[in-house]
Amino acid sequence: MSRPPVIPAETKQRIVLAVLSGELSIAAAARQEHIADNSIYRWKADFLKAGNAALLPGGAAHASAHEEHLQARVQDLTQALGEAMLEAWRWKKNAESRGATAAG
Repeated sequence: MSRPPVIPAETKQRIVLAVLSGELSIAAAARQEHIADNSIYRWKADFLKAGNAALLPGGAAHASAHEEHLQARVQDLTQALGEAMLEAWRWKKNAESRGATAAG
């Protein structure tokens, strides 16, 4: 079974706007574009959700600030993980060297 083709965002937007404007029903758009109607329902829901978020106080800037905060948190955690791995490596090497001198 082959993977379905990737549909460009512009095409999805055109289809969703046609559905929202009443120009096409979801079923008609799905038939016309040879796309599962479930996909169009999902695109429509995602489109409306993103639009709603943009209209909230702070809107897109708020979402962007939140994403920046999360990205900074990911960087902090990645650095902490690297430091912990380095510390574990040092402990292991130290334990190995103690074992070698005790056996020697």
